[in-house]
Amino acid sequence: MNEALKHAVNPTSRRGQEPPFRAPPEPSPLKDILFLLAKIAVILVAFLLIFTFMYGLCRNTDASMAPSVKDGDLVIFYRLDKKYVAQDTLVLEFEGQMQVRRVIATAGDVVDITEDGLVINGALQQETGIYESTQRYENGVEFPLTVGEGQVFVLADSRVNVADSRIYGAVEIKDTLGKVMTIFRRRNI
Repeated sequence: MNEALKHAVNPTSRRGQEPPFRAPPEPSPLKDILFLLAKIAVILVAFLLIFTFMYGLCRNTDASMAPSVKDGDLVIFYRLDKKYVAQDTLVLEFEGQMQVRRVIATAGDVVDITEDGLVINGALQQETGIYESTQRYENGVEFPLTVGEGQVFVLADSRVNVADSRIYGAVEIKDTLGKVMTIFRRRNI
């Protein structure tokens, strides 16, 4: 084989030596730690933003929604969906405490509580999951009540000695915190 062909096939043999091997630079443990901390910070900020503006968390602190929401359950609600329909569960704030309540009536509905029970638009309601009769409060709102535009009428599932729309009237939708998405049940309760 001629000399020109040897150099064309093996270019390193032109000089008669192999190029020096260069090891990749050694990673710095400090840089790795800082990069990991930056990733954690970005995840925490994203989580904080999501649960500040889109979702909310509250711990139910009473038995007023039993058995659907029990005392101690963690409730996750969606702040951006406030288009409520009857039977939706929402979170609102009353006297500084978060409450979980069920929407019973929306704008334009006429709510009445008679001796027979809860009446919406002239129809007696047959509510599943409600084990107590719905009674008026002596110091509550006057019935029949027409729910105004931009309002909802809410009741607790446990209908005895509970603060709900029978006490404070229809709730402005803009004052609600959001629609309940899921409930995480505490064990042993």
